[in-house]
Amino acid sequence: MTAFSKSKYLEIYRKMKLIRRFEEQALKLAQDGEISGSLHLYIGQEAVAVGACFDLEVPDMITSTHRGHGHLIAKGGDIRYMFAELMGRKSGYNKGKGGSMHIAEPALGILGANGIVGAGAPIGVGAALANKFLKNKKVVMTFFGDGALATGAVHEAMNMAAIMNLPIIFICENNQYAVSLSVKDSCPLKRLSDRAKSYSMHGISVDGMNVEKVYNAARDAINRARNGEGPSFIECKTYRFYDHSIGVDKLGLKYRTDEEIKYWKNRDPIKLWENRLIKEQICNKKQIEEVDNAVEEIIIQAIQFSRESDYPPPQDALKDMYSNNYDDLPVLGWIKIKK
Repeated sequence: MTAFSKSKYLEIYRKMKLIRRFEEQALKLAQDGEISGSLHLYIGQEAVAVGACFDLEVPDMITSTHRGHGHLIAKGGDIRYMFAELMGRKSGYNKGKGGSMHIAEPALGILGANGIVGAGAPIGVGAALANKFLKNKKVVMTFFGDGALATGAVHEAMNMAAIMNLPIIFICENNQYAVSLSVKDSCPLKRLSDRAKSYSMHGISVDGMNVEKVYNAARDAINRARNGEGPSFIECKTYRFYDHSIGVDKLGLKYRTDEEIKYWKNRDPIKLWENRLIKEQICNKKQIEEVDNAVEEIIIQAIQFSRESDYPPPQDALKDMYSNNYDDLPVLGWIKIKK
């Protein structure tokens, strides 16, 4: 195993478990009507976010996706403010106005989740270009799915990153499906990382259910970027245990077999890591239970914090836009601004 201290082994487990429990509770809150709109659950992909982000420093930056809760937590996001954002409270990261797909916290290097497929890649390249110009040694990591790999924005971003030798890592989370379209029907490559060859870029494919393998690939890419050796592309072969978003199951769309889902759930990244820690005598079941209990308490307190937070007042609807001069804004339908 990678040489970690005991506390780091457990921290990897804790972060994956925190993401899992956050998503499970977010689903319950949505089902109970406390969260409006759609959610794209990250359950099953926890090893990618935690393994990729574990060696990033606070000033380093990430861009995320519509399925971004895991990335934000792995980069250090506070789940109190994340729950509050999902629940539309003004104590949320974006004052309750962004919701699930648009959480950002520049102070933590989180440049934002993004509801547009593949749109985080050019944002990440822009940040990486600024970092190179400033010579600040900051690294950018941009996440996207297998479906986004077919978008022009991602291709243009990778091309520019390679030409300008930028300190950026492209993390392709190949969870096998773009909504319901199998990657086998959308791309002829068996290894999506082979795309990196087109840009003379370092590329590697890893088991995205194995947090150690993701960590090792990300660590090498981070070191390359920080040392001026340019961009890298990492394909993480993973799987989302739920549908593309909540509510899709109600459509009756059958695009995955029960056998396939069972196979991947048997490779649950959290359970695999827990079993390995116990087998290698890094920790025992009691210590795992202690981490689980601590995570549960954090979840309970975060939800309570969000429920006790106020909703943003209606008069704040147009605040934090590009212009705060309401006299210059047209009246939009029934929206009327009170001074």
